[in-house]
Amino acid sequence: MTTSRQALVRAAARNNAEWCAAMCRAHGVTGEFGADAWAAAVRTPLYYPDAVTLGPDADPYALTARIDTASPGASVKDSFADLELAAAGFHVLFEAQWIHRPAGAPTPSSDLAWDVVGDPDTLRAWALAWDDGVGHAELFRPGLLADPETFVILARPARGSDDRVVAGAVATRSEHVVGVSNLFGREDGPDSAWPVVLQALAHLFPTLPVVGYEQGDDLAVALQHGFEPIGPLRVWTHGG
Repeated sequence: MTTSRQALVRAAARNNAEWCAAMCRAHGVTGEFGADAWAAAVRTPLYYPDAVTLGPDADPYALTARIDTASPGASVKDSFADLELAAAGFHVLFEAQWIHRPAGAPTPSSDLAWDVVGDPDTLRAWALAWDDGVGHAELFRPGLLADPETFVILARPARGSDDRVVAGAVATRSEHVVGVSNLFGREDGPDSAWPVVLQALAHLFPTLPVVGYEQGDDLAVALQHGFEPIGPLRVWTHGG
């Protein structure tokens, strides 16, 4: 990995850890940033890791000692895909690629209109659209709206009286990048969501590169919308 790419991955990992920390705070869970990782001593919300490495060559023993491996489902986001955690009782849950899109890159056109969620009722509508009936909409709590670096982006049809939330994402601003997570499109998946989300990001954060991570078909769609892969990551989970 080149020095510039490693710097981008470091920035993406830090940004993602800051988003995980914000989600945890909304659930009353406090994590701590260390030199090599962010970690929470108690179990984190569903889908969110108990630790995120911030640089390569993190000490796996020190890292796993900072999280609750006694509770089922503890997980570690191995941001540089360089840890070996099998001996500590972990197995790989999935692998993905960090992605990057330069600041100022042209944005595609969209038939949707975007806005930033600003109140609990709208956040609830956004969460229900994101969840699509799975039953985890409660994950997104109103406390997120008080976080100054968290921006919940929603998209609705630009014309007519249809006010349904049909696409959206979460943007997390950090010092050097803006990170995108929880991207969804109700009708055409990420292919319909990326154009309007990229328009929002270009307006809100015109000087910041965009980062995130994707895998499989979602990675292919992101690459079609101007992202490049910059490095692998793994998520490890503890136990069966």
